[in-house]
This record gives sequence, structure tokens and C-alpha cells, in this order.
Amino acid sequence: MEYLLLALIILIVISVFRFFRQRNYLKTLTEEQFREGYRKAQLIDVREPQEFKNGHILGARNIPVTQMKQRLIEIRPDKPVYLYCQSGARSARAAQLLHKKGYKDINQLKGGFKKWTGKVKRG
Repeated sequence: MEYLLLALIILIVISVFRFFRQRNYLKTLTEEQFREGYRKAQLIDVREPQEFKNGHILGARNIPVTQMKQRLIEIRPDKPVYLYCQSGARSARAAQLLHKKGYKDINQLKGGFKKWTGKVKRG
């Protein structure tokens, strides 16, 4: 029981540390802020292809987080990157990978695609 409690405390500390570290390199934008800048940026949907086909933000490219390492050449480090997924967890993972690879201007949509009220393309 003591080991379980200790493990839980360690997990909580690690999660809190990651959250605060992530705030240094990832900007979480409201839909309005996201809408203001995504047309001048690289808009990337990090969900899986089937999710993308079911609906995505108009103008987005699909680079699933599961393929991002292999497809980094498609993302320019000198331009802002706007990421989104369904709720925010996968875009945060993608942002972490981009940060480790030297990308600087990384943004994500607060609440993800499920909170998006703007134009959507299907298919």
C-alpha cells in the first residue's frame, strides 16, 4: 500500500512538472485566437486519417502524431505551427516532439476539434 501511494505521488509530481514545462513552449489558444493566426501558419491536424476524413478544419493538413517523427520534413521550423486533435492531448504530445526538434512557435487549439465552431470540411 505504501509503494502504491508513493508511486501515485511520483506520477502526480511528474505530471505537474510536465504541465508547467510545457507552458514555456506551447501556447494554448482560444478558438478566436486560433482563428486569427492559423491562416498565416502551418495548420496541422494530428488525429488519425479516419478522424480527419470525418471532418477537419478547412485548410488543415493531416499529420497524425503517430507519424510525426517520420514526417517532420513536411513541417517548416521557421513558420508558426498550429496544432489540434480531438480534445488536446495528442496535440500536446505533438508539440512536445516539435519542441525537442527545435521548433519555436507552437500553438494548440484549446479544447481541440470537438470545441471548434468554425468551417469544417468533410471527406
